[in-house]
Amino acid sequence: MLFYIKRKISLNDLSILLQLDKRLILDSNKKLKNLQSGLINEDTYLLIPYKESVLDISSEYVELMNNDIKIMHETQGNGTILNTKKPYDSLELYSELNQLVTLYPFLQKEIIGYSVLGKPIVELKIGNGPKKIHMNGSFHANEWITTSIMMYWLKNFLASLVNNQLLDGNCCSSLYKEVTLSFVPMVNPDGVDLVRNGLPNNSKYNKLILEINGYSLDFSQWKANIRGVDLNNQYPANWEIEKERKIPKGPAPRDYPGDAPLTEPEAIALADIVQKRQFDRVLAFHTQGEEIYWGYLGKEPKEAGQIVAEFERLSGYKAIRNIDSHAGFRDWFVNEYEKSGFTIELGLGVNPLPFEQFDEMYTKSKGIFLAALFM
Repeated sequence: MLFYIKRKISLNDLSILLQLDKRLILDSNKKLKNLQSGLINEDTYLLIPYKESVLDISSEYVELMNNDIKIMHETQGNGTILNTKKPYDSLELYSELNQLVTLYPFLQKEIIGYSVLGKPIVELKIGNGPKKIHMNGSFHANEWITTSIMMYWLKNFLASLVNNQLLDGNCCSSLYKEVTLSFVPMVNPDGVDLVRNGLPNNSKYNKLILEINGYSLDFSQWKANIRGVDLNNQYPANWEIEKERKIPKGPAPRDYPGDAPLTEPEAIALADIVQKRQFDRVLAFHTQGEEIYWGYLGKEPKEAGQIVAEFERLSGYKAIRNIDSHAGFRDWFVNEYEKSGFTIELGLGVNPLPFEQFDEMYTKSKGIFLAALFM
């Protein structure tokens, strides 16, 4: 939200007036270097994170400029102006990520890569703490509900943060200075759009897509990217073993690991940010099975067992240390960095899981998100 500062005010006093952590004000206005002095001059425009309590604020010092946000809030009539409990395709996701940055300008949005069809792979960064945690979803196209779960949790987390409220009994504001969260809710936008919307318009890949899908227009079982490569079989962690034993020897709706590791731009984008950011922990959300995979060839640290035990307690999911699988994102992270990595399989049934399972899936998994940050 945009505010106009009518009279000189200290940052501390503005924080008290708006009942908003001053770190959130500072991080929402990084381009205004003079804020670091702690004094805000008159005739200054500031971006302020959205919270319901400041919509009707009346003060000699500040004036809300974004009446459109107030109107949006009143139109919703339910104390929110963003509904994230819904299925997503890439366009819907991009729209809501832009809305989130408008509502919560302390968020940092970055395009970390592009899909085969040129769609952005978007990361949000939250917080500025020394502990670096990464979460991602929709590696697999027909597991798009993971994006919905992640976005719903994120909305609740941000609202609790700006309102200085507890989320499931936990204080989110303390996390902001302790953790930097990297959040990539849709790794495979081309694949998700194929499952959700059908063939892309005028794509040079449409002939290939139809051929490898048996000329069926039912793409509900499609897991791969638009070129028929399974992105979660693309990583250089015994990739050769998966290449040899996987049944599809060419592009397919699922399981084909490609002609070499890291040939696909979506997989490369995730590998690049891991190498660039040096995360302390990664979580990859998939479906289905209500299981959590956490070990890889004994490379996982001791803390991983302690963390997954808490995940198991909070979710009721089954923790599985070792499985006969290689070349996955988590496999590679644990193997390469010997840090904690988790694959969380949400829900039960057959993919794609029906959206009617959303409430149950969220109830069981929501504790994992926060525990991953606190532990």
